[in-house]
Amino acid sequence: MKKVVIVVPAYNESESLDAFYNSYSRFNQDNRGFDFNLLFVNDGSCDDTLDQLRELSLKDQSIKYLSFSRNFGHQAALRAGLENSVTLDPDCVVSMDADLQHPFEVILEFLGKWESGAEIVYSVRKDSKDCSGFKRLTSKGFYKVLNILGEVEIDEGCADFRLLDIKVVNKVLEFKEADLFFRGLVPFIGFKQESVEYQPHKREFGQTKYTLSKMFKLAVTGITSFSVKPLYISILLGIMASVSAFLYLIYSLVAKFYWEQTVSGWTSIIISVLFIGGVQLVVLGIIGIYIGKIFNEVKNRPHYLVSEDNLNS
Repeated sequence: MKKVVIVVPAYNESESLDAFYNSYSRFNQDNRGFDFNLLFVNDGSCDDTLDQLRELSLKDQSIKYLSFSRNFGHQAALRAGLENSVTLDPDCVVSMDADLQHPFEVILEFLGKWESGAEIVYSVRKDSKDCSGFKRLTSKGFYKVLNILGEVEIDEGCADFRLLDIKVVNKVLEFKEADLFFRGLVPFIGFKQESVEYQPHKREFGQTKYTLSKMFKLAVTGITSFSVKPLYISILLGIMASVSAFLYLIYSLVAKFYWEQTVSGWTSIIISVLFIGGVQLVVLGIIGIYIGKIFNEVKNRPHYLVSEDNLNS
């Protein structure tokens, strides 16, 4: 019987955990020849998520959990789940969210493609008509920016709901950088990959953890993890600012010596200063992001800290 570990990051999901476990239990009633295990990663939740995980693990031995000492973020939780899943000796690892938006039934499609030879099976979200226009717009913009500025192609709607063969998991764990971006890493590493389209369930509990600011931060992380295009763009911005300033200088000299008039004003000076200053700040910001990533790598701090787990029980 092939063993499947389902990694589930959870942050303040106490409202959804019972319903999530009930869905898992119904899904696992007919295990279809697979030995399923749940591995929850409590990402420093502020509610009683950890207490519920303790209770569930006592009720069901197939449930394992580990708990961070504080909130380290979704990507760190995924990393921890993959790193600790190997201790359970799985044949493949599935990652999904605890908010019930990822349907358990899709896992069967993952497993079907995996048994047919795929080493990575990733999901592509297709939003329903009920999804707000703002959500669709920001999501589309997120992937559009990633694909324009990044150097790996990420399917629009690609989520962290996927299956990885244990061989792939071991390769992923060789990547030691501080800011792993799994949606970019998966297409980057290659192997035989297939996709599965799914429509997410409506969120019934809590609120989304991916606010607009977090999506922006995730996009910046993804772009700077796999591309240096922003640095080239900063060079182009600098060249454009320099050329603009030089052209304005020529215009001023021609106006003074040939047209015998002085270029008036504060307005043109202020616009020039603000334009050049703005470009400089953008360039410094881009360079600063890369330097900050180098700073984090050089410190070589742990990617997360675990305060409690039941992996050996």
